[in-house]
Amino acid sequence: MADTKTCTAVEMQAKKGYGYVLAVGSGTINDIAKYVTFRLGLPCGVLATAASMDGYTSGVTPLIKRGRKVTENAHTVRDILLDFDILRSAPHIMTGAGVGDIFAKYCCLTDWKLSSLLTGEECNADAMALMRGALEGCVHSLPAIRAGGTAGINDLMRALLVSGYAMVIAGNSRPASGAEHHMSHYLEMDFLRRGKPIPLHGVKVGLGTLVSLHMYKRIAGLTEEFAGKAQAAALAVPLPTPAWAAEQLASFGCPTRFSEIGVPKDVFRSMLFNCYKIRDRFTIMTFYHEHGLMEGAADELTDLFY
Repeated sequence: MADTKTCTAVEMQAKKGYGYVLAVGSGTINDIAKYVTFRLGLPCGVLATAASMDGYTSGVTPLIKRGRKVTENAHTVRDILLDFDILRSAPHIMTGAGVGDIFAKYCCLTDWKLSSLLTGEECNADAMALMRGALEGCVHSLPAIRAGGTAGINDLMRALLVSGYAMVIAGNSRPASGAEHHMSHYLEMDFLRRGKPIPLHGVKVGLGTLVSLHMYKRIAGLTEEFAGKAQAAALAVPLPTPAWAAEQLASFGCPTRFSEIGVPKDVFRSMLFNCYKIRDRFTIMTFYHEHGLMEGAADELTDLFY
C-alpha cells in the first residue's frame, strides 16, 4: 500500500547508499518509488508489469496519509521499461482497469472545461489536446486492446503514458482526474476504514466515469433553470452514453455496478453527497451540489449504478 508507513520503510532502505531505484510493478509500486526517490533526490525507473493506470509518467503521487487519500508532489521516472510479453500476460482485468482510467478522460476533460466556463479556471490547451488525442486513439484501438495482442497493448500503454505527460505539462492532475477520481478516492478511504481489500484504481474510476457521464447527460432534460445549465448541457452532447461505456468496460471483465466491488449502498449514497469535498476542484459533482441537484439525482443514480 502506498501509505506513510510503507514509504518510510522504503526510504530507510534507499538511504543505505543506493544510487538508483527501479520499481518493478504497476500503480502502487510506481507511486512509492517516485515519492521516495523524489524526497531523497535519487533517480528512479519503472519496469511496467501491466497497462493498468496512467501514473507511470506523472509527476505526482497519490498516497494514504492518516487514513485520507492525498496527492503529493513527486518526480517523473527517468526510465520506463516495457516488455510486451509481460504486459500481455497481466490479468485481463488489469488491462480493463487501464481502459477505465483512460475512459475517465471523457469526464475529467469536460469537468475542466466546465470549470473554465463557469469559474474562470485556466485550461492548458496543450495538455487538453494531448490528452484528448490519447483518448481518441485508445477508443479507436479498443478491438485490438480486447484481443490482448502486442499492437493493442501498445496502443493502450501509449495512451496511459501520454496521460502522465499531460499532467506534467499542466503542472497538476487536471487533464487526467475529475469527479470520477474523487469517487474512487472516497471509496478507497472507506475500504481502508473497513479493512477490506481495495479494488483496482481503474476499476473504481471506470465506475465513477459511468456516474459522471450520466450526470452530464441528464442535465438537458431537467425542467428547472439554473446558472450554467446551458453550458453543461452543451458540453454533454459529444460525450458517449453511459450504456456504451459500460458495455466496453464489461467486455474487459470490469464491473459496471458499485455493488459488484463490495461497496455498501449507504456508502455509495454518501459518496454521491460527499466525494466532491475531497479536492478543491470544480467538477460535475461540485456543479450538482452548488445547484441542489443531487437530491433529485441520487435515487436515479443508485438504481442505475448500484
